[in-house]
Amino acid sequence: MTPSAIFLAATLMAASPALLRADWPQFRGPDGDGHVRSYSNPPLKWSKSENVAWHVSLPGRGWSSPILANGKLYLTTAVVTKGEEDSPKADRSLRALCLDASTGKTLWDKEIFSQDGASAPDSIHAKNGHASPSPILHDGRLYVHFGHQGTACLDLDGNKIWENRSIKYNPQHGNGATPIIAANNLIFSCDGRENPFVIALDIASGKVAWKFDRPTEATRKFAFCTCSLITVNGKPQVISPGADVVNALDPASGKEIWRVRYEGYSVVPKPVFGDGLLFVSTAFDTPEVLCIDPSGSGDITDSHVKWVEPKYAPKTPSMILDKGLLFMVTDSGLVACRDAKSGEKLWESERILRDCSASPLLWDGNLFVLDEFGTCAILAATREYKLLQSNKLEGERTLASICPADNGLFLRTETGLYHFRNP
Repeated sequence: MTPSAIFLAATLMAASPALLRADWPQFRGPDGDGHVRSYSNPPLKWSKSENVAWHVSLPGRGWSSPILANGKLYLTTAVVTKGEEDSPKADRSLRALCLDASTGKTLWDKEIFSQDGASAPDSIHAKNGHASPSPILHDGRLYVHFGHQGTACLDLDGNKIWENRSIKYNPQHGNGATPIIAANNLIFSCDGRENPFVIALDIASGKVAWKFDRPTEATRKFAFCTCSLITVNGKPQVISPGADVVNALDPASGKEIWRVRYEGYSVVPKPVFGDGLLFVSTAFDTPEVLCIDPSGSGDITDSHVKWVEPKYAPKTPSMILDKGLLFMVTDSGLVACRDAKSGEKLWESERILRDCSASPLLWDGNLFVLDEFGTCAILAATREYKLLQSNKLEGERTLASICPADNGLFLRTETGLYHFRNP
């Protein structure tokens, strides 16, 4: 590198300390498990007046978690164009946004779909909305999903490459599941009020690659779970929990590999996997965490469920698995730790948080657990309970999950987006 090039690079780094890598490209990070592996030096203290790099207001409403790529943030929102904001039947513009991660400046804001209020659900849950699924960045393309309203592929300037609005189902409480990418397919669940299914779209064209009709006898058939991609004995499996059943599917064909039956619906927590074990929450009404050996085939309910946790299972936040420890966050704000292999209880937290919906992060050996009222507790991810720090954003509603960055993090609230950064 020439001296002038070295000087230019140093100047750019000094001018933009938040030049960020594309290391958080989807919900729950690059591996979909909530582990922060590429970023260092997380901020441990922040408030509305402390360690705020910037704060911006966002148009409309949405609970999609931000993703980060090459110094840019991507997220979705829904803006009312006709009717009242609190009416599920208002007309809305379903939009994708791109912000400069260093400044918070909006680089582009584009309508992806126009939603006729007549096609919207009759009711939207207070924890859901019209823009809940998070974007995905893959091989220089951005994929945005609005449930039964449609899915689109964009270039990184927000121009539409393809769209698919042909996938129809009757959602309950709105759209929640974020797609994943596997075997060159965009895969997501469509668990509505009846006839639930999982579907895959070819990432190049948006055409349907396969559809799996989920067999279930559940009375309440709806769920909102983001699938997980795991590898078992060298072969990939897409894990898709729904009402009363979790299915493992071949990501290339959609063929079922195995299933486990349970009692539960409105499933939200994304499954986690490690050391040959899979952990799934059954959600409402009485949640349990199932520890499953995913090496079987067919109905493995009676043969491959290793243990069940009935007390501290989450209905909404996803779990964290690390070094043989399973960390769970209940919807009421309690954090619990279990030995992943045996299910042995190791600790439960004090009541340090209120209601929780966001999924936690594991970062530099610490758990970052965010509640719905702007409080983030930071705990040691160890076999002993230790609360390290508690940060509060008074008066802010927070349901989206935290997006990490080098030396900082991004936190979406009901009305805006914060960038907190170490001094």
